[in-house]
Amino acid sequence: MAEQDPISAIEAAALRSDRFRLEREGDWQRLDAIVTQMEKGRLRKLSDEDVLALPVLYRTVASSLSIARETSLDAATLGYLEALVQRAWFVVYGPRVSLGSWLRRFLGGGWSASVRAIWLDVLMALAVMVAGTLVGWLLVAHDPEWYHALVPGQFADARVPGATRAVLERTLFTDQSKEPLAAFAASLFGNNAQVSILAFALGFAFGVPSLMMLVYNTAGFGAMLWLYHGAGLTTDFVGWIAIHGTTELFAILLAGAAGLHIGRAMAFPGERALLDAAAEAGRRASQVMTGVVLMLVVAALLEGFGRQLINHTAGRFGVGGFMLLFWLGYFFLFGRGRADRSEAA
Repeated sequence: MAEQDPISAIEAAALRSDRFRLEREGDWQRLDAIVTQMEKGRLRKLSDEDVLALPVLYRTVASSLSIARETSLDAATLGYLEALVQRAWFVVYGPRVSLGSWLRRFLGGGWSASVRAIWLDVLMALAVMVAGTLVGWLLVAHDPEWYHALVPGQFADARVPGATRAVLERTLFTDQSKEPLAAFAASLFGNNAQVSILAFALGFAFGVPSLMMLVYNTAGFGAMLWLYHGAGLTTDFVGWIAIHGTTELFAILLAGAAGLHIGRAMAFPGERALLDAAAEAGRRASQVMTGVVLMLVVAALLEGFGRQLINHTAGRFGVGGFMLLFWLGYFFLFGRGRADRSEAA
């Protein structure tokens, strides 16, 4: 067989590339025009036909790109198709709003609407946390040995049954952390985040493990409350907790409620399919958990900085009370109406 002339081979490749382009260029140009309009935020200028045709055109051009790569078409055509497919992918599958827009919508009512939507789970989780606190108090009141089982070692130190009032008072008004405040706040955030994430993640088991997590963690609080009450330091201890606890405990409450919400949806899906009910509850609960992370950051800063720098009970109550009113107002008063209708939809 005679060897093909190099010039003829080049001409044949160019002819093949031109034919390939002519056969499909109309779809490419239409997709390019649609994507350009959407990138410029001019979605309203697109016709219904163009919007409906977008996914089909995307798949067609992606197929053209695959063929172009396999047949080694000219570099210009290949580069154009690669760029167009990449742009179209972000339009078809990419995020629909910018981070700033999402954050404004989230903080401007989306988060609070999701919390209000799980109000029943919040009340159930709150009842469980109160019960856990009472259980912890009653257990150590009956047998002080329970204290060591309920209160983690890193939180006990000098705060143990039998400690004198002076020793316990020093733990409230003296910085016990050996770490710089920033590092201390980071470690507190890590510990609280672990508790919250577990309370949420275990919700898939019909919410039972989430409730158990809430009981265990508040039982430790009840045990410490019993200890300080016995030394006549109840008010000072509650103030010591309040400065960050109104945020931290609220965050843990929401995390447990979010896990319980998923568990209830799986246990009682109603007329919906189980997966549909779980998916809907999961979307709502994940939005609540996103906000929980923000709350835990605030709580860690209040505990790592505020509690150590504000060394008197009145000031701690002032900060803690303000934060509690802020969260209650934000969740149950702010963004009502339109945000709630959007959540229901």
